[in-house]
Amino acid sequence: MAQAKKKAKSVTHLLIEDGLVTQEQLLEALQQKKATGKSLARTLIEMGAVSESKLTEVLAQHLGLEFVDIASYRIDMTAVALLDEKMAMRHLSIPLSFDDDSLVVAMADPTNIFALDDIRMTTGHQVKPVVATKGDIEDAVRTYYRESEDSSGIETVNEIDSADLDDQELADAIGAATTDEPMVRFVNYIINEGVTGGASDIHFDPQEREIVIRYRIDGVLHDVKSLPIKALAALTSRVKIMSDLNIAERRIPQDGHYEKLVSGRPIDFRVAVLPTVFGEKIVLRVLDKSSILLRLNDLGYDGETLERYESSFRRPNGAILVTGPTGSGKSTTLYATLNVLNDETKNITTVEDPVEYRLPGINQIQINAKAGLTFSSALRSILRTSPDIIMVGEIRDLETAQIAVESALTGHLVFSTLHTNDAPGAITRLTEMGIEPFLTASGIVCVLAQRLGRRLCTCKQPYEPEQELLERLEFPVEDGRTTFYRPNPSGCGRCGGTGYKGRIALVEIMKMSPEIEQLTIEEASTAEIKSVAVEQGMKSMRHDGWDKVKQGTTSIEEVLRVVI
Repeated sequence: MAQAKKKAKSVTHLLIEDGLVTQEQLLEALQQKKATGKSLARTLIEMGAVSESKLTEVLAQHLGLEFVDIASYRIDMTAVALLDEKMAMRHLSIPLSFDDDSLVVAMADPTNIFALDDIRMTTGHQVKPVVATKGDIEDAVRTYYRESEDSSGIETVNEIDSADLDDQELADAIGAATTDEPMVRFVNYIINEGVTGGASDIHFDPQEREIVIRYRIDGVLHDVKSLPIKALAALTSRVKIMSDLNIAERRIPQDGHYEKLVSGRPIDFRVAVLPTVFGEKIVLRVLDKSSILLRLNDLGYDGETLERYESSFRRPNGAILVTGPTGSGKSTTLYATLNVLNDETKNITTVEDPVEYRLPGINQIQINAKAGLTFSSALRSILRTSPDIIMVGEIRDLETAQIAVESALTGHLVFSTLHTNDAPGAITRLTEMGIEPFLTASGIVCVLAQRLGRRLCTCKQPYEPEQELLERLEFPVEDGRTTFYRPNPSGCGRCGGTGYKGRIALVEIMKMSPEIEQLTIEEASTAEIKSVAVEQGMKSMRHDGWDKVKQGTTSIEEVLRVVI
């Protein structure tokens, strides 16, 4: 007891010496402590005399322990799984990682020897305590031990060595295994953290000795965690069960999906499993299926770019194509356009695979190839429902392309996507697919090509690039001085240390003109069409990127990363 009083007195002395509390505040806290029976530390916090984090940091300093901010700590889920939720909450402790053979545990009260002994006996590891605030630990326990709504009754596998088992034996072993709650919690945590952090993909990559877990955020992959390779059987089985895949099949690729509520939002996960030399790689594509309202301005369409595009999609008929590789934001641009056009006077119908966003007032059709509902068959049926505007998720074959172009010629406004590198390339691509050039020339009114670049975070830094670099890149330096920005090397809490937050579209828009129509009929090359389009005012994606560099929206390096 005397030792505890001595420690408490020493901590209060540190608070006074650092100017964090005054003698008057300390005396008042001691009086309240007697009246309420609460600890002196809790009384000081509730009085507002000192913050919980600062008080905990002083306690750590006094005890000679490390103070950690759990929110910025890279937590090892294999460590978390060693302690169950009830014990973590009872002792206000949570395992963070391993230090050699010791388990690093964040504790609100590292002097609690009973808690230290309990954790050591339960986990089988020596405990290396570090100090964190009570609130941070409670938040972490709620986050890291969060159970999914559908976890009850689902069996998973923990460390089943399947090397010598055939398919039936493996299925029997999995069926006989008990529910592996740590793996259930781990997968749920990874998914929840990824969705909350804005990840568009979640990757589980098996390597020789570990499973590397990566999030794709703003188009770039980031390593976030790792697991020992022996956990791969349990991990893949868990994900396969969630997405209704064959857990006994490990030799061929599999595709599936499942839905889950994350923070009250319905999320659709597209699951792909791919056999590799080290085991099965898993990728979850995250699709937010809740209704959203997108604006073209938010995507980077402004000024002359928006004016050129709007003059095309405000027409009563014609086909508008958006081109680019997978993940370049084609569907997002089309959704934002439909939001502009959507009102009670128009019958708008879309056919998609998958339906990524749900838009109120719009008829959306999900492709079902197994049932015979393809893009072409759905498009033929849509035309019998008197639509004003049609959106086709993707032109994949000649039949779909032909129906889409002919629909544009018969009074409908048609939107679709196509995989080409630039806008002029869409014309030659349609010809290669078998569309008659005169139909393309008459039906297409506008082609967009785009890429998604990362926006600079608000922590961006101004700098002056070398003049030689600007000349080599043919960067248009005007008479007025341009302020260049680059990502902050250390980043900030908002961008997670990357220097970038969010994405913006880099766009080129080619409007059909009599000259380009003639080149289309003559089956001219992409280079010839592009040359004429540039002469007629088309701004290339790179030059659109340079404009956004001048605006301070992105960096030169980011434009060079995403645009050829």
